[in-house]
Amino acid sequence: MRAIRYAAYGPPDVLKVLEVDPPVPGPHDVLVRVRAASINPLDDHYLRGTPYLARAATGLFQPKGGLGADLSGQVESVGRAVTRFQPGDEVFGGRGTSTDDRSAAFAQYACFREDAVLLVKPAGLTFEQAAAVPVAALTALQGLRDAGRLRDGQSVLVNGAAGGVGTFAVQVAKALGAGVTAVCGTGNVELVRALGADRVVDYTAEDFTASGRYDLVLDMIGNRTFAEFRRILAPRGALVAVGRAVARDQLVSPVLRPVGMAVVSAFVSERLVPFLCRNRRDDLVTVRDLLESGHVRPVVDRTYPLERAREALAYFERGHVRGKVVLTV
Repeated sequence: MRAIRYAAYGPPDVLKVLEVDPPVPGPHDVLVRVRAASINPLDDHYLRGTPYLARAATGLFQPKGGLGADLSGQVESVGRAVTRFQPGDEVFGGRGTSTDDRSAAFAQYACFREDAVLLVKPAGLTFEQAAAVPVAALTALQGLRDAGRLRDGQSVLVNGAAGGVGTFAVQVAKALGAGVTAVCGTGNVELVRALGADRVVDYTAEDFTASGRYDLVLDMIGNRTFAEFRRILAPRGALVAVGRAVARDQLVSPVLRPVGMAVVSAFVSERLVPFLCRNRRDDLVTVRDLLESGHVRPVVDRTYPLERAREALAYFERGHVRGKVVLTV
């Protein structure tokens, strides 16, 4: 099968399309013929081996494992003990932070345990749309509902509303009954408004840290200080930081922000919460329900064939992606 592999950390130029043996499913495994896979920040971190502390899991001196956490496709075959799926099922899901080559999505085939985060795909979604969902939508849901403790009637500001997580966060927050203020650039104002934002702040024309007070701020950008974020938080409000500030170095800086948030939170009334998504099947079921009910829809910026993965990752790294970038296989 064709698969994207890399033998050294570095820019997208290190990626290669190789012919490798397809994974062989065991008795409890599901083999998926990948039709589409989306790019996440996690893939960029794995590709470049940053932050350096993460190399304890991804490989100290050279990478181990392939890229791709999200996919959609068709079940090719199942192990003899599998009961939840059958060949031909159209599915979507992902492997989360695993570095196992067998489940890497940037390939023609991927193999998962039956109990993995894998579900039957909503019939109304294309494979490209479905592949754009898992990590970004789970991050939005868990960041708002769990880390942010968002409740019906509260107000939320989404900083980075046009990105992969942000486009889902605007819609999920509305589905949870919140009033949503969305921050994005000029070219994305109409997109974000169409997703349901009650108010859109164009950061090129207005300082969002002077835009009001909010029960929750969901931040994917990390471009403001704690003091600036606290200025727009309601008493006992929460800042949930999904993105991280631009690091001066890749050894110490990535640790400083979450530590700083914990220290500040101990002395103020607001909650400052660093957040990482957890890959949970029950939560993907909730996301699927939102998709099927029409409360949430994926936004796909561009699609590239698998063979142009270098180009796709380079475009992703330039930033300002509207929704998700998807590879078709």
